[in-house]
Amino acid sequence: MVTELLPKVSVIIPVYNGEQDLPELLECLRSQTYPEDRVEYLIVDNGSTDGTNRMLRESVEVRLLQESSIQSSYAARNCGIRAATGEILVFTDADCRPESHWLQDLIAPFNQETVGWVAGEIQALPGDSLLEKFADRQATLSQKHTLTHHFYPYGQTANLAVRAEVFRTVGLFRPYLTTGGDADLCWRIQQQTTWQWRFAEMAVVRHQHRRTVGELRSQWRRYGKSNRYLHELHGIDLMPDRDRQYYGYRIARWMLKELPRAVVNLPMGKSDWLDCVKTPIELICMSSRSEGQRSVVLPEEAWAIAYLMPEVMVE
Repeated sequence: MVTELLPKVSVIIPVYNGEQDLPELLECLRSQTYPEDRVEYLIVDNGSTDGTNRMLRESVEVRLLQESSIQSSYAARNCGIRAATGEILVFTDADCRPESHWLQDLIAPFNQETVGWVAGEIQALPGDSLLEKFADRQATLSQKHTLTHHFYPYGQTANLAVRAEVFRTVGLFRPYLTTGGDADLCWRIQQQTTWQWRFAEMAVVRHQHRRTVGELRSQWRRYGKSNRYLHELHGIDLMPDRDRQYYGYRIARWMLKELPRAVVNLPMGKSDWLDCVKTPIELICMSSRSEGQRSVVLPEEAWAIAYLMPEVMVE
């Protein structure tokens, strides 16, 4: 590896009350095989009230930035973008765990000058609960879902790299969005430029699946809110809102057919406990997403796109 030929990389990570996540995250950053002199780590605190600031001030590996005016991970990422010195800007989250070859594999596709953004893969950390096993079986976190979106492909900011030059053309994230900003950015790139994208499947970050019903419902409500916002911004279709009759039919089918069959097959190893509860979990996800989609309207300020000069914002 010829170090001087590698692009300078800025890794931007928003954090809010991430004291528990930071030790493992920092260890993952220390383990990266990408040359240390070609990468900077910018962690942007978004108004934490725990020990996040103290922990980061004591770390020599990262540069601590502050975004206290807007409570939004996208505003925090914009703060990092403005401070970055790299040719390639890389995004992940404080509760993600990048593998050691993550940066090296994520940056590799940029050796093609036509590539403007690259999405890496998101895989699950080990988990034993039924909810975690359900999400793992569905590959809920995988970029393969978002990269096959019917409108345009997009990469989630848990594992996304973008040329700095791209931001000078299309602007930064919409700072007042609270969800859906990664899709919005990738779609603007594809609508306004000729930059190409790539999927770096071997560039893996790991993330913990939701472990409780409350966490699962919150996750899927956020997906619904994102869909509502993107519907208003880009005109994509809303998800179908199922009625009580549909849920009643699915529950009856599960109780009378699917559950008895799964229980009978348990001793023979033809099913497992997840097969017994798969339908109720699916319905929880579906109803939560519908609830999230119904519960929000895009705030007027969320139309604004930030640009590289901090004071510039265009609606």
